Amino acid sequence: MRHDVRVITTMQHGPRPADFTDVRATNLAVVLRYARANAPCSRADIAAATGLNKATVSSLVADLIDRRMLRETGLTEHRIGRPATQLVLDGSPYAAIGLEVNADYMTAVAIDLAGVQLLSWRRSFTGLDATPNQAATAIAALGRRAVSRMVKEGRKVLGLTVGVPGLVCADGIVRFAPNLGWRDVDLRASVTRALGEPDYPVTVENDANLAVLAESRYGSFTGTANLVYLTGEVGIGAGIISGGRLIRGARGFPGEIGHLAVDPRDRQCGCGRRGCLEAAAGISALIAAAMPDAGQVSDLEPEVAELVRRARSGDKTALDALTEAGRAIGHGVSILGNLLDPEVVVLGGYFVPLAPWLLPAANEELAARSVEPDHTATLAASTLGHGAAATGGAATILDHVDAGYLPHLSR
Repeated sequence: MRHDVRVITTMQHGPRPADFTDVRATNLAVVLRYARANAPCSRADIAAATGLNKATVSSLVADLIDRRMLRETGLTEHRIGRPATQLVLDGSPYAAIGLEVNADYMTAVAIDLAGVQLLSWRRSFTGLDATPNQAATAIAALGRRAVSRMVKEGRKVLGLTVGVPGLVCADGIVRFAPNLGWRDVDLRASVTRALGEPDYPVTVENDANLAVLAESRYGSFTGTANLVYLTGEVGIGAGIISGGRLIRGARGFPGEIGHLAVDPRDRQCGCGRRGCLEAAAGISALIAAAMPDAGQVSDLEPEVAELVRRARSGDKTALDALTEAGRAIGHGVSILGNLLDPEVVVLGGYFVPLAPWLLPAANEELAARSVEPDHTATLAASTLGHGAAATGGAATILDHVDAGYLPHLSR
């Protein structure tokens, strides 16, 4: 599975010829990527697969072991001739941190270089009532706690990525996040200042993009080359991997499936338009339709739990609302399917506990509206829980390392 990694270079006087340091960094990354995909493996395996000579591989492996990015297992592969010592990813002294921001909660996830989860926290957050500055302060506070935990465990923090439900530029400016009430918010700069200008990079990314990267790396459909993830929150965004690459579009704003006009009732959407998918199947809209007695909702989790209870008990209003929302989701997915032909579409967030009632209607609508109804995308619920975007945020930092930006432990 290939992951989208943005590498920005500055060339003021034309291309700069590669020097020995550049070549070695590239080769170190090649060895690390091979080990990530194929461990346990031997030095001979790496040489055979990469085309690097054995002496070079031995030197590179020694460097990666010194950085504590690889380690020898003590096991040997039995083959004709000299036994080969096996190598696996280490990365235990390092940590990558991802944060996810939503209307009613924030999530923090930290993983080490081998992808082992080090922490997973979920905190309530009144995103609808918070100003951008208040939100940046809350994000930084959760980030500091996660960083502090990692430092206390003796780990070097490689970076922190924040996932936001909105249109996010490459420079970390949130152009529009209707379900948070944000427009033109320089979140990266605000969080970086609130964290005290840390020595690790802080980045901001669309939450659906991060979630689909997490699904492609750690989910039930790992390695799927054509994969879509739908966020099931107040808003509905789509992270799209096509041909093994994350689709970013011209400005980094693709995947706004929540604002496709699919609602036959033409209801008002949070973006200011009418008839959007979010107005029919966003979680707030779904709760309002399924439980008219719920009133104004700020904490979605208990309301979703109540909706599940009512659906299980056969409540007609709840079941009708879930069926209608499922049809709207199927309609939206059919548009994506006819345009992009994904193999799998994963429903995430609060769609997961509601999937038993959403999926039948969604699949029916998808088949009815697809060009080839007998070969539609597989619809499935995510197994990554509410931490998918945070996990994806941490994983993008690992991708940066795999691209050649290797850390070195200070002595």
